[in-house]
Amino acid sequence: MTGKIAFFDIDGTLTSELDGSIPADAATAIAKARQNGNLMFINTGRCFQNVGRRFREIGWDGYVCGCGTNIYCDGKDVLHVAQTHSTIMQLLRAARQIDVDILFESRTFVAFDLSRPLHHTDAIRQYNSFVNHHYNMSEDLENPNFFADKFVIWYQEESQLEAFRLVSDKWFDCIDRGGTFREFVPYGYSKATGIQYVLNHYHLNLTDAYAFGDSNNDLPMLSYVPHSIAMGNASPESLFAQVEYVTAKSSCGGIQQALEHYGFL
Repeated sequence: MTGKIAFFDIDGTLTSELDGSIPADAATAIAKARQNGNLMFINTGRCFQNVGRRFREIGWDGYVCGCGTNIYCDGKDVLHVAQTHSTIMQLLRAARQIDVDILFESRTFVAFDLSRPLHHTDAIRQYNSFVNHHYNMSEDLENPNFFADKFVIWYQEESQLEAFRLVSDKWFDCIDRGGTFREFVPYGYSKATGIQYVLNHYHLNLTDAYAFGDSNNDLPMLSYVPHSIAMGNASPESLFAQVEYVTAKSSCGGIQQALEHYGFL
């Protein structure tokens, strides 16, 4: 296979930093890059069920979801790594005991623990967003058939996070998403491992890979590929010094500019 392959974060990269919309020039540029014989992939911490239709309708060759735990190539599910029910129950008990809000994610569902009211404002906001988008969150977490791929928590005090990690650190990396929000991904998986899996699938070299991101949680993939692109709206600004190329803001044609710069268009 000839051509290059590009991996795109979603929030703040594919979407405008101003209003969360998908800039028309970004969608057009991605479609044109595919027509020119290049592969275009979403690479996101979101599990597949949370990659909304408006993102999928752009048109992709595949998806790296759940920080590398679930990968789709050419419409086929080629990798899925799930946690056991036993592991999930230990995490659930810890979350309840320590009193943190927890959201389990998999390729087919999202599931909040609603055994007591959600406390954190951002957790409540996320729950309401899922309700407004008609997500099915009817999972019985204690059902023996329940399992998940990854999860996030919202906490109030640092001592809660420290106590929770005494349990979660057995199996998961803790990713700082800012404030009192943390994302947990199973050891050995990341946006970077997802890239390598896709490269192996297509028999491509790492030198053919390009990654687009806008925040520190994109660093695993940005630091892995030789051609890393930060959006002009990236935060923190220290990210600019850690990438090969800084493009315009997402709302100002950043995707198109970078694809043109690297010869995709």
